Amino acid sequence: MVNVLVRRNSGWQPAEWEAFADRAAPFWVDLFFPQPEEIKQVGAALAIEIPSRAEMEEIEASSRLYQEGGAYFMTADLVASPDTRSVESSAITFILTETALVTVRYSQPRSFETFSARIQKPGSNYGSSLELLIGLLEAVIDRMADILEVHSFEIERTSQLIFAESRKGAKPVDLNATIKEIGIEGNHISIIRESLITFSRMATFLNQAVTASPKAVEIRDLLRVIGRDIASLADHASFMTSKISFMLDATLGMISIQQNNIIKIFSVAAVVFLPPTLIASIYGMNFQFMPELSHELGYPFAIGLMILSAILPYLYFKRKGWL
Repeated sequence: MVNVLVRRNSGWQPAEWEAFADRAAPFWVDLFFPQPEEIKQVGAALAIEIPSRAEMEEIEASSRLYQEGGAYFMTADLVASPDTRSVESSAITFILTETALVTVRYSQPRSFETFSARIQKPGSNYGSSLELLIGLLEAVIDRMADILEVHSFEIERTSQLIFAESRKGAKPVDLNATIKEIGIEGNHISIIRESLITFSRMATFLNQAVTASPKAVEIRDLLRVIGRDIASLADHASFMTSKISFMLDATLGMISIQQNNIIKIFSVAAVVFLPPTLIASIYGMNFQFMPELSHELGYPFAIGLMILSAILPYLYFKRKGWL
């Protein structure tokens, strides 16, 4: 699908292919899940070579950030979060020319829809393709901040669940399920951090594109603000990563304590029943000359001795605080 917005009068308006004929007016071509023939048509109209999806997914910096034929090609991983349980990342290419901004994407991030609807309202102050790209980057970073905030809240909720004081009658925390929750959120934060790194590199590279712009100083100030925002989000994501590691270690420690308590119970039970078992074994040997066998109170005496030998170790363990 090819969506075209052209700068006309005081706003950006949808247009058809004929917009390419008016090269004086800035325009935005958004290629959303484009077909090969659409990529070829747009590339031919703008005299540029649009990278394929396989080329967009390459991880080398030289394949993601480069200048060719007067156009700047920048590819970054954009996070899309349909809900709090899912975070997805997809490579998106931004191509900047003197009059055009071309975006190639194979995902549907909310920031694109929001920004597109906003600039179509009267009074839009984006007067060039470069300013449009700066505005789009700001919308993307704002959306990523919202996504990071949501998942930071999920991590905090899980943390409170792990370290909450146990109340009488309350359902115990399922630590096995909690480990899974921690792993899911750890993966989410990792995806967000990787995306922030790619946009940080893109913002640095974009500084080269504003040299010839009449508003170079103003735009570089905006890029500096964007860079600071990305850095602060990256720092927060790093803090969340450290917190996730701590939560994982704490949860594993609690599981280990629970397992040790279970083993302790079995160990104490074995020690408590060891003396009665020894007494029962002695009186179960059936030797001919055992004075207690012929005694009238021999059976109650043996039973009482076994009970006493079980109670004494239990009381000792209780006094020591081992139970």
